Amino acid sequence: MVTAGRAQEVEAVLGRLARWAGLRGDIRALALVGSWAYGRPRCDSDVDVVLLTEFPSSYIDSEDWLAGVGGVRLVRTAKWGVITERRFALQSGLEVELGVGVPTWARTNPVDEGTRHVVSDGMRVLYDPDGMLEALAAYCGGPPVR
Repeated sequence: MVTAGRAQEVEAVLGRLARWAGLRGDIRALALVGSWAYGRPRCDSDVDVVLLTEFPSSYIDSEDWLAGVGGVRLVRTAKWGVITERRFALQSGLEVELGVGVPTWARTNPVDEGTRHVVSDGMRVLYDPDGMLEALAAYCGGPPVR
């Protein structure tokens, strides 16, 4: 069972990520996915976030951004198809899996089946100035959770 304190911490992290994304001109979209998005996190669940940018190397090849999102250490980097995971830990020990990709991850013509699966399971839009995540959610069968 997730404690109220953990849920509040996750909401604070999501708010910080959304504000940070809004200050960076290269980020085109940011969304919460995974168990926190579809409402079934466990006490040990990480926070899964997809970040779409035209310049993924800024987040994959560097750690300069880590402190700006509250990260204290990088845990791992792993490639998952078109998304590269940059998992980092917060001071509390909570881990955030930042999946970095390019905006074409959200394309709808055609939609990638892996993307469809992620979005259909649940997606909460955190930052979407171009509306690409809104369009993707509608295409995949429903509005995103805000």
